[in-house]
Amino acid sequence: MSAHVQMSPWEVLLVLGAVALVLARWLPIRLRGPVTVTAAAVVVVSGAALGVLGLRWQMVPVLVGTAVALPFAISPLLRRGTGRRARRAAWRLALPGSLVCLGLIAAGPAAAWALPTPVFPQPSGRFAVGTSVLELTDPERPETATAAPDDRRTVVAQFWYPARKGPAGTGHAQYLGRTEHEARVVSDALADYAGLPGTLLDGLPRARTQSAYDVPVAGDGERVPVLFSPGLGGVRTQNTAWAEELASHGYVVVGLDHPYDSAAVVLNDGRTIRTKVSATGNAAEDERRAADWTAVRAADLAFVRTQLDHIDSGEIAGLLTGHLDTGRVVAAGHSLGGGAALQAARQDPRFAAVIDLDGFPHDPAPQPFHQPVLALTQAIGPDTDPDYIPRLTGVLDLGTATSYRLTVPGAAHLTFTDATLYLPPLPSLIGSLDRTAGPRITAAASITFLDSTLRDDPRDPTAALSSYGSLVVHHPNGH
Repeated sequence: MSAHVQMSPWEVLLVLGAVALVLARWLPIRLRGPVTVTAAAVVVVSGAALGVLGLRWQMVPVLVGTAVALPFAISPLLRRGTGRRARRAAWRLALPGSLVCLGLIAAGPAAAWALPTPVFPQPSGRFAVGTSVLELTDPERPETATAAPDDRRTVVAQFWYPARKGPAGTGHAQYLGRTEHEARVVSDALADYAGLPGTLLDGLPRARTQSAYDVPVAGDGERVPVLFSPGLGGVRTQNTAWAEELASHGYVVVGLDHPYDSAAVVLNDGRTIRTKVSATGNAAEDERRAADWTAVRAADLAFVRTQLDHIDSGEIAGLLTGHLDTGRVVAAGHSLGGGAALQAARQDPRFAAVIDLDGFPHDPAPQPFHQPVLALTQAIGPDTDPDYIPRLTGVLDLGTATSYRLTVPGAAHLTFTDATLYLPPLPSLIGSLDRTAGPRITAAASITFLDSTLRDDPRDPTAALSSYGSLVVHHPNGH
């Protein structure tokens, strides 16, 4: 079974048993009985196993189709066992019924294909990947989203880092949260934010990533940190595939939850903070709100940038003490987070570079900044905001370092996130690339840029970046 369909062995058995049960009626007489009994047994056993292990909604139509077919398949056998003549429906009646049942059964694998449990690609770098979560509170900054005078701004940061290979059997980290409860809370919040029933995304809490919690850091070298701000309403784990790939190549990625903006943030004390983000439909007011949210996120990035010094020095105890190159920290983000990364770099020269993943700049006062930028954008079409590329170009042209704007053919806004791994493959939603191509290209372009900008790689990244799409190089001062 294809990894993208993502059906468990019990689910595969359920579907095969259900199909055999429906088709048994059309087999030669001598085969009907054995096939019906075997198929019914397979359906009962696999259905019971799924009931214990957890039944996904995608299998509900399979069970409905089976329930409809089962009485008609078993009834002739029961009559035959009593010595009474077995009666079978005329084929003109049986054929439509069989087709309806097969349609219901086929809907299960189709739904599992359209909305699968995400499978995270194996990172290609030489390091295993570890992950750890840290809650950070800024005592100097009030929380502006609440009226409580003593409430201070708190963010939750998740680190993905190069790790030593763990012993056999080391468990892979759950997606979306440290615990199953946190993962389900966040999954339900993401569905609610998107206006979807939570059941449709029930595969997310089941997913396992390619990293392991709190395993030892690899080696004694200092690693370049990449601070990541997610999209509007997004969560710290939304780019896990990208983060794991970067970590396998020696970087430390730090994804942030922004309370009252991220769909749901679960704090250490058990509180869950849901988003307060909302649109008004008024373009001017929505732009004002976006600028405010961007400013808060830029401040969050600067705050965590400061905390990295304390983590590296050991003032904040953790696995990464002595392993962070805090002289070369990268600001990165997707969508609104990409705009926040640009603004954070403009305001804070401690950032060494910027990665903007399809982010619209909302900085109300753009000014020259000195860090190189990699800006990845979706394919530009008639539905793209006409102000997007001119605004982004204007910001990049202010830079005093060489920057790169890469437009990826076939990419949509969510192509640069994990959404390609679990949402329906609709071009308008996740682009026209295959499910793993978006995260793969995003990571490969990011690593090319970071290696050439912050490491001792003397190669010009232009040729490598051009292989992923249409590249525009923004030279300092427009030259």
